[in-house]
Amino acid sequence: MNVPASSRRFQVFSYAVLAYTLAVVLWGAFVRATGSGAGCGDHWPQCNGVVVPRAPTVATLIEYTHRVTSGLALVLALVMCVWGLRAHAKGHPVRLASVLSLVFMLTEAAVGAGIVLLKYVADNPSIARAYWMAIHLINTFLLVGAQALTAWWAGGRSRWVLRGQGLAGALAGGALAGLLLLGVTGAIAALGDTLFPATSFTEGLRQDMSETAHILLRLRVLHPLLAVGLGALLVAVGNVLARLRPSADVRRSATQLTVLYAVQLGAGLTNLVLLAPVWMQLVHLLLADLVWIALLRLCVAALAEDAPRAALRPDALAAQ
Repeated sequence: MNVPASSRRFQVFSYAVLAYTLAVVLWGAFVRATGSGAGCGDHWPQCNGVVVPRAPTVATLIEYTHRVTSGLALVLALVMCVWGLRAHAKGHPVRLASVLSLVFMLTEAAVGAGIVLLKYVADNPSIARAYWMAIHLINTFLLVGAQALTAWWAGGRSRWVLRGQGLAGALAGGALAGLLLLGVTGAIAALGDTLFPATSFTEGLRQDMSETAHILLRLRVLHPLLAVGLGALLVAVGNVLARLRPSADVRRSATQLTVLYAVQLGAGLTNLVLLAPVWMQLVHLLLADLVWIALLRLCVAALAEDAPRAALRPDALAAQ
């Protein structure tokens, strides 16, 4: 694929911004997992009423670091947006993706501010906090997805077309919606692990099954069950899309999705057995983001306007 040098430089920068954003997302999860979300009190954007905290606690340092790195992520998103608009002609898919990257970065900051100002941090076990965590997770997926697509399309790949895609479009839409739902259940499960840690695997099972358990614990069991079922469906979707749109990008993305999801299932099982240590929660979240990016790339490659089309025999579809 012949890509101009200027576009190549922009693509490298876009991937760097994506990598940095993922690091900030992981640090945000570290803030939640360590109960440091109230490290700056209920002040935002200031920290405990000041710009630079004095004699900060460990929790304050953790939360303040997240705010500083998030601010830099916003600056990088702005630079990427301006560069993307200036370097690409009207109608180029990079322009929309880079603008959406900035929009979702702004909404990410707004959601984070809302969580702090409404005190949905530290040991707050309210169901409203779970709703905010779900919104935060969805926005984060949309953010890293937009950044990943910015870099993807900067490499010279064709835009995607939603109309007239038939079965391929339905499978892509269903897979994306399903993975968003799985991510939401994962965010709720992680919140339950943080607020109600178990001392053993059997105790964790008793917590989940108890009729008197907090709703976050009773919802926690949904995530591993959905993860196993959805994993099989995603592999099947990848195989069908590779047959319907037999391009190199589609086949490669389908393989990457299968491998990443298998690794993610292994990480999820390890997380359960080890009782969700902080480091394993971060690994699990990183893999979740990578799976989301792989699925998104698979979908846009399959729905690209220049993707080859092939008919799928009914017997082949039934075999998936």
